[in-house]
Amino acid sequence: MTFPRPFYQWRPHPWHGLEVGPDPPRVVYAYIEITPFDLMKYEIDKVTGYIRVDRPQQTSSQPPTLYGFIPRTYCGQRVHALAPQARAGDGDPLDICVLSERPINRSEVILGARVVGGIQAIDGGEADDKIIAVLENDRFWQEIEDVADLPDILVKRMRHYFSTYKMMPGGKSQMTIERIYGLEHALQVVQAAMEDYEETYGG
Repeated sequence: MTFPRPFYQWRPHPWHGLEVGPDPPRVVYAYIEITPFDLMKYEIDKVTGYIRVDRPQQTSSQPPTLYGFIPRTYCGQRVHALAPQARAGDGDPLDICVLSERPINRSEVILGARVVGGIQAIDGGEADDKIIAVLENDRFWQEIEDVADLPDILVKRMRHYFSTYKMMPGGKSQMTIERIYGLEHALQVVQAAMEDYEETYGG
């Protein structure tokens, strides 16, 4: 019996075992942890590679986009250098929000995503950037080249969600949104996260 190449006898780790993307830093893969239908905060377990429940969402807002991370990226010193307000990178893979016209209601899927911008977020003093991308080959979003081309209300929803999604009711958020940035800076952040990963894990 012959197998396709590459063939994985065992499930690859979503962070370390998948490729960054077909044409990084512009076109990347996104491993989706949360959909706009989720009221629980799911995230990858760094040891096993399986999705685990982190916590129920504390507020009534729902994720405005698909949300996950770019494989083989790491928010270390290079990502930190692009967010001087932070004291360090957060030590996680680089987060990504992916816009899709057609609803996708399941997580643990891999998407091709075209980078258009990002959100510079600081979480407890650590750089926690959120790359903004559109689903590759989604004809509804095919004309979008930069975050400035997106509907303003959608960008405001993303800003509001990430500024409040860790906030306890009646409390203060530990997350601050420094700015929304365009394609040029987003490509720098993705490239920096790829290089941080290479340095930390050896590619």
